[in-house]
Amino acid sequence: MLDENRLIKLETKLAYQERLIEELSSVVTDQWKNLDEISKKFDILAQRFSNLEERSSF
Repeated sequence: MLDENRLIKLETKLAYQERLIEELSSVVTDQWKNLDEISKKFDILAQRFSNLEERSSF
């Protein structure tokens, strides 16, 4: 009975860890998407700023 309880506890912990890893993986994926979007917006703003600097130097 003791071994069975230990096995059940281990299986429960493993299931919890697997679910947590899936959730964390999803969060990381979302964060990478957000970072990519922010990076693209930053590049656009940097280009606009550069264009404004070029215009004002004339």
